[in-house]
Amino acid sequence: MYFSNPLFLLLIPLALVPFLFKTITRNFYSWNKLLPNDSSSNFLSILIKLFNSLIILFLIIYFSSPHQNQQEVTKVGVGSQIGLVLDRSASMDDPFSGSTTNDDNGIGETKSAAAARLISNFVESRKNDMIGVITFSNSAMFVLPLTQNKEAITGAVNATAGNALFQTNIGAGLTSVSELFAKVEDSGSRAVILLSDGAGRIDAPTQQKILDWFDRFDIGLYWIVLRQPGGISIFDKDFKHVDETQMPPQLELYEYFKTFRSPFQAYEAEDPESLEKAIKDINLKEKKQIFYKEIIPGKDFSKHFLIAAFFMTFLLFLLKLIEIKR
Repeated sequence: MYFSNPLFLLLIPLALVPFLFKTITRNFYSWNKLLPNDSSSNFLSILIKLFNSLIILFLIIYFSSPHQNQQEVTKVGVGSQIGLVLDRSASMDDPFSGSTTNDDNGIGETKSAAAARLISNFVESRKNDMIGVITFSNSAMFVLPLTQNKEAITGAVNATAGNALFQTNIGAGLTSVSELFAKVEDSGSRAVILLSDGAGRIDAPTQQKILDWFDRFDIGLYWIVLRQPGGISIFDKDFKHVDETQMPPQLELYEYFKTFRSPFQAYEAEDPESLEKAIKDINLKEKKQIFYKEIIPGKDFSKHFLIAAFFMTFLLFLLKLIEIKR
């Protein structure tokens, strides 16, 4: 048992005060030895003092606010530990190609706004997930560790729709997100959702580091490519690469991801509808049995001691009623 106001416990010796005083009576006799020995009255006298002591003790404990400490309980649920890696390069502020709204200016929903909206819906639909957020442009930015706080997660996701920079450093984003899992106990299912409209290139040392970390922490990877208008498809089997030239970054990255020993799945999205479809597919796949911890608040025992004090007071009142006046 824990106490919010433990200093009140220093008053516990006051509970002995009733035993320091003799029983007071209104009856007076010229010679007490004429009275017969009344063991019942003696017993009731001690009982009254005991009740008074308990009332004082219970009130002291009540004011000290006793409570049980919070407990961390391991439960079994459905979900995953998910790291969101969101592209914040300047091109994410462009609207989807061919997408329109009902606005007079005809400007479609931007990629960043659509991503924030759909990912927020994804987060709200998940019950037992732990989700962390990393953004990247010219470098990675830590936004949120793995947590079950949905308000914090959606707030972090919506904040990614702000101003952006021009570069796309995917390597920094993937390195940073893998660190989110380093100090968190494995719940049974781990995944990273990488959302980007560009590819960028990752140098060989960083590639090996990411490969090792994803394998060590058993992290699956989902890559959602927001395809540029007229851009190369990573699924285009007819694309012919000229040996003298460097492979397009998105194809180079796709080939690199396929070397992962942990699970990997790629998607392409050209509009909000296809992006929503990709996120829904991930939602269906990441419904595995996991073990997660839930914090149960400790019980407050203050009212129990207050009720006990009132009950003792009621018993004293009953004893007072059976007292013989003369």
